[in-house]
Amino acid sequence: MGGYWSGILSILAINVIFAYGIFLPVATGQLNLGGAGFQALGAYVAAYLSYNYDWPVGATLPLAILVAGVVGFLVAFPILRLRGVYLVLGTFAFAEVVAGLILNSETLGGAMGLPVPAFVDYGVPIVLAALVTLFVFFLMSTRFGLVMRAVHDDEVVSDLMGVDIRGVKVAAFAIGAGLCGLAGGLYAHTFTYVEIQAFNALVSINVLLFVLLGGTQTAFGPLFGAAFFTLLPEALRILLPDLQQAVASLFGIKGEVRAPDDSWRFVILGLVTVLMMVFRPEGLVTRPLTEKLRPRRRARLAGGEVAA
Repeated sequence: MGGYWSGILSILAINVIFAYGIFLPVATGQLNLGGAGFQALGAYVAAYLSYNYDWPVGATLPLAILVAGVVGFLVAFPILRLRGVYLVLGTFAFAEVVAGLILNSETLGGAMGLPVPAFVDYGVPIVLAALVTLFVFFLMSTRFGLVMRAVHDDEVVSDLMGVDIRGVKVAAFAIGAGLCGLAGGLYAHTFTYVEIQAFNALVSINVLLFVLLGGTQTAFGPLFGAAFFTLLPEALRILLPDLQQAVASLFGIKGEVRAPDDSWRFVILGLVTVLMMVFRPEGLVTRPLTEKLRPRRRARLAGGEVAA
């Protein structure tokens, strides 16, 4: 496989893991705009251990998960006291604090960043993304997952039923932070260099869009959201020149047609995002949609059993 497509697959796999890290707190009703902070923690833990102590990937990634998860657990207690826009601002402030600390740390390379000697090919992120996807689907099918949905739908009723709402939110936030740390560790080993500018506010916004526009009602949402918003810009990069040529031919424009500026694909992506927020605010994948598909699958299975 060519380097371009292997890079795209690596980015897609990392984004899927990152999206699931944000999905878990969102599944309890908590909007987390601090994803870049947890991803940066995981990336710098992996980079520091690989660069200074020559640790292998099999050792740096678990520690990246652990550090980000523990920090998420500790941060969750004060931050989850906030609600609504204040919670969003609180998580955003956390990410900015992490960025500021790393930027001013000589040990972590400051603005120059750190090289990462240990490289992983696209197969590792893909396998880990598949495992994380299976883990999240399993988690959401357990009693804990049902409790998360209950807390999301109605905290008052959940509290009356004896659910430890605070404990559920903290656990979801911490597990999600650990997954964000894993995404950061994979980022470090995939691109073999980390700098804090790569973990900016736009990263936190983008991954939250993956989740919200992919759909928060089922675990399919982040998977489809990450795939859609990762692959669409690359598809536009390839298709825009041909599309412009076709439009020029349609309107009878002759002569050389200048290739569109690369920024146009982000204009189109922004337009698609706005249209989805207006016409599909519940996201690409919803619970009713998955429930409609399940009876068809059961019917096909039943038909196969009868035929057998």
